[in-house]
Order: sequence, then structure tokens, then C-alpha cells
Amino acid sequence: MIAVTAKTILGDCREALRELRDNSVDLIFTSPPYADQRSQTYGGIKPDQYVDWFMPIATELLRVLKPDGTFVLNIKEKAQNGERHTYVLELILAMRKMGWLWTEEMIWHKKNCYPGKWPNRFRDSWERLLQFNKSRHFNMYQEEVMVPMGSWAEKRLQNLSDTDKIRDNSKVGSGFGKNISNWIGKEKAYPTNVLQLATECSNKNHSAAFPESLPEWFIKLFTKEGNTVLDPFMGSGTTLKVAQRMKRNSVGIDILPLYYDMVNIAIQPTECYLFEKREEYAADNKKRSGTVCKRKHSELPQQAS
Repeated sequence: MIAVTAKTILGDCREALRELRDNSVDLIFTSPPYADQRSQTYGGIKPDQYVDWFMPIATELLRVLKPDGTFVLNIKEKAQNGERHTYVLELILAMRKMGWLWTEEMIWHKKNCYPGKWPNRFRDSWERLLQFNKSRHFNMYQEEVMVPMGSWAEKRLQNLSDTDKIRDNSKVGSGFGKNISNWIGKEKAYPTNVLQLATECSNKNHSAAFPESLPEWFIKLFTKEGNTVLDPFMGSGTTLKVAQRMKRNSVGIDILPLYYDMVNIAIQPTECYLFEKREEYAADNKKRSGTVCKRKHSELPQQAS
């Protein structure tokens, strides 16, 4: 039997992260408040102050992440006084100086973004997904996120030329090349670094909820069952819900009691799995008190002294 836990902490993540052990988390996936955003819920952080505000958090995240783990940061710079602010770029540079490796940048293309018109730019339909690591050797399970080859392969692979059967180097001298015949008999291909996902439309309980498909993709890519996922800005708990469904342990932190209570109602503190069959305990509040021991915050893994 495998017990999958979901632990929630109420508090400022700059302090709450100190309760977690060094090198104890496999994946950090989070979307912190963007600059000057969520002012009604989180107060908002000024763009010029954003890096100074986030760096103490980044220090703790670097400490709790395993050497072979990954940190994915969902963030987007805002437009201010007619131009894009540079606080995201400044944050990347500051994190690199701290010791983080900026391994990759992926794009979340919002297929159903809201329409709009501005005098000097078009509507936002994408956000950054910044991948940071502690070392160049980290866990990555690319086969878990492969996509169907598509209909193009049926016709393209039927009649191969001699050039298609060998490595054909780029004619512009880029150093890139391809061998089309390598795809014969294959049904799936590796995805690009652009994720085509619709935004969350049904979650009315949080000011900036992302769809479950977003953390799910990264949980597949960077973790295995039994690993631990952390969201230091858990909000309505989307990351924790997905992690538990995918048999990963999870830790979520939020400073607002409203969201903390909401998440504790929505998820089970412990889910037990027997072989491949899911055994659910505590179907209602009456049974919960008798069958599930919800761990107190004082019982969370403590930082080594």
C-alpha cells in the first residue's frame, strides 16, 4: 500500500518554507502574484520591487529542491507606461547569480484568451514558463509527454527520396539536420516548447487559477509516482489536486486563510493506493476523523538544524 500525502501550510512562504527539509522536493511548480496584479487578494508587488521581494523565496526554493529536481515558474511581465517592464528579465539574471541554472523557457499559449485592443500592442495570449535547475543533470521523463505524430506522417513517409533516408544537413549552414526515415513506424513525437492549453474558465474561487492540464504536463515530465511536488503559492490548490490524482506527494503554502481552508476541504490529507487500485478514505467529514490522521503543521518534515 502506498500513502500519498498532501500537506498544506498557512503563512507567508518566505517563512513557511523554512519548515521543509533541505533537498526534499522533486518539482516546484508555481505562479506567484505578478507585479501589480491580484492587489485585492495579495496586495500586489510593484515591478521595481519584484526582484527584491522574490529573492528570499528563491533562496529557500533552492535549498529545498533536490539536486536532480526542477523549478518551473509561471510568470508574465506587465506593460507599464507604454512599454513592457523588465522585472522578469531582471529576476532571471538575479536567480542565475544566486546559483540557479536557467535551463529552458517554455510558452503557455492560451487558446481562449480574452479579446482586447490597445493603441500600441495586441492582446496577451501567452505566458512564460521558466525552467530552473540546481544542476545540469536532472530528472526528465520526455516519453511521458510525447504527442501523436499527426496526419502529415501518413503521406510524407510513404514515398521517401534518397535524401530522406540519410541525415540531410541544413542548406543555410545552421548545423541542423534531419533524417526523415527515422520516423517510420513511430506513432508519437516529442513535443515543442510551446504548450497549447486553454485557460481555466470554471474555477471562480481564485483570481488567477490556471488549468489542471498545466501542472499535469510538468508533473508528468519531471516526476514519478511517489515523488514530491511543491507549490509555494497554492491559491485554490490546483497543483496539489493534480499531484494527488497522479499519486505524487504534495506541499502547498498560501498566506490567505480563505484559500488554505478551501484547499483543505477539496483534498484529502492522505490517499492510499493498493497496487494499482485506488483506495479512497475519508469520503465524508464523519469518516475522516476516524480513518485519516491529518498531520498538523508541527508534524511536517522539519529543516535540519
